[in-house]
Amino acid sequence: MSDPRPPPDAADIMTVVHEAVGGIELEPAEKREIWRFTQCELPYLWSQRTSYFILGSYRDPYIRRLRAVQNELTKQLGAYPFIMGDLLELPTERLNTFDIMFSLLATYSDYIVGVFEKESGGEASELGEIDDRPYFDKSYVFPRDYSWITDANLESKHHVIQAALEIAFTDDLTEDEAHSKIESLVDRAQDTGINIAEHEVWDVIDDRADEEEGLATYSWVQLNKFRKFELHGRCFPWTTEEELRAEVADLPSPTPRPKWEASDEP
Repeated sequence: MSDPRPPPDAADIMTVVHEAVGGIELEPAEKREIWRFTQCELPYLWSQRTSYFILGSYRDPYIRRLRAVQNELTKQLGAYPFIMGDLLELPTERLNTFDIMFSLLATYSDYIVGVFEKESGGEASELGEIDDRPYFDKSYVFPRDYSWITDANLESKHHVIQAALEIAFTDDLTEDEAHSKIESLVDRAQDTGINIAEHEVWDVIDDRADEEEGLATYSWVQLNKFRKFELHGRCFPWTTEEELRAEVADLPSPTPRPKWEASDEP
């Protein structure tokens, strides 16, 4: 196999790579592998399709939710949703290949989509990468069981269920105390006009109790990062996989849309 040639925008690509590796001088073999990776994977990001770089845990059962997001986005004409773990790897032993691949894919993707369900693992560091420039403005986060909860912002059924989950899965309460607090929570929500029944809350709690991973928990640092995205309108909390699939619909759609979609003709 002949050595890959540098692409036309090699200088821009190498700027991204050098920032990812901290300015370390690359060896010729490493440069060849980077060109091979860019020739194989980056053309999909430079195409007319809208690319979505999906972040999250690759372990089961979390990977199933990443696939759910990927499948939902694939339904959109002109979308290219991808997971880094499916792509060609950089076979270099000396360098941190994750940083190189992540930086290149995040730089040239149209959008970055993070699915979060726990506080540990590689996805935690990915959250720290996308909550600031140059990636923040095109990033969207989907944290499971997240809600910036106070009584003042119990504004929807989702907020009530998230607050109830926090109560139900805390270790500081007895079962009777948890039941009492959840009943009180639902009563307050109903008093403010939220249309929710107590059995709806307990149905979700019972479903989550049957799942091995239980309630998603996050560090205070992560909660604050989610809040930052929330204040910018790019945080979409979810509880069930069905909700996650529905929330994906709020992501920016591929552009330009086909002319026939805008037509009033049958």
